[in-house]
Amino acid sequence: MNSDHELTAFVREVVLPGGPDALPRVDPRHSRFRLASAPSAIHRWGIFAAEPIPARRRVIEYCGQRIGQAEVARRSVRPNLYIFWLNPRAAIDGAIGGSGAEFVNHSCDPNLYARVSRGHVHLVSLRRIAAGEELSFDYRIIGEGGPVACHCGSPKCRGFMNPPWQA
Repeated sequence: MNSDHELTAFVREVVLPGGPDALPRVDPRHSRFRLASAPSAIHRWGIFAAEPIPARRRVIEYCGQRIGQAEVARRSVRPNLYIFWLNPRAAIDGAIGGSGAEFVNHSCDPNLYARVSRGHVHLVSLRRIAAGEELSFDYRIIGEGGPVACHCGSPKCRGFMNPPWQA
């Protein structure tokens, strides 16, 4: 970094986008159902159905800034990452320009799955979701490193967010 201004911009825009006190919000332009953010029993904040959601429906699009591998590595200094990999070279950073889908937590027994098509990521309901139920999907984290602990609380919890063949 060349100056204090560049360092301040890096912290503001990359390390803590939205600021440390920013509250999650759902952008209704990218959601097909009424959703709400609230504190989660799984992790920090979660997204909850504000109305019943039928099975096999697009619920919300995972939006954000599109970035490459090098920028993902640079941003991995954040305490909380909202990175969704599209392919080995490109990812979406939901922390910048996200739709609220970045706050959907992991579960080993999810009610959503991610469908990637033409550079877009839609979270789709696996089953009927009741109003008030927290939305979740299986992150299936892959890549370098060891097991990533899971605290989803499901009776089916594997104990980690990466699949067994990655652990």
